[in-house]
Amino acid sequence: MSPEDLRAVELLRQVPYGRVATSMRALPFLALARHIVVEGRVVLRMHAGFGYHRACNGHVVAYGADNFSTGDRHLWSVQFTGMAQVIEPSTAELELFGPAPHFVDGEVFDPVHMRIEPQFVTVHSLAGNPAREFHFML
Repeated sequence: MSPEDLRAVELLRQVPYGRVATSMRALPFLALARHIVVEGRVVLRMHAGFGYHRACNGHVVAYGADNFSTGDRHLWSVQFTGMAQVIEPSTAELELFGPAPHFVDGEVFDPVHMRIEPQFVTVHSLAGNPAREFHFML
């Protein structure tokens, strides 16, 4: 992995959730997912009840996460683009995810897992964000 890829992985490990993006019936969509990083690959846990994993499986997706809600003055976002594959995670991977939510939009959470093999990785950062600095001064 390049230094930029390694930096993106380290940043991704700092937050537990992100958004997966692809298209479903020719329309773009974003879906919330829990993630872990295992051997340079992004592994996602999503709610199967929405069927989003079917639109992702075997297709190129983008997965992004950021620290925008953390209150940190140095903002960053990362994006991993690559092929998604529905998988059965190992016991060790399941432990890394931690406890699953009980409900999603009032439905019992039904987990499904996908692995993304990153082909493109991007990192963007903002430092000295005046809007964020103003927020802290209040």
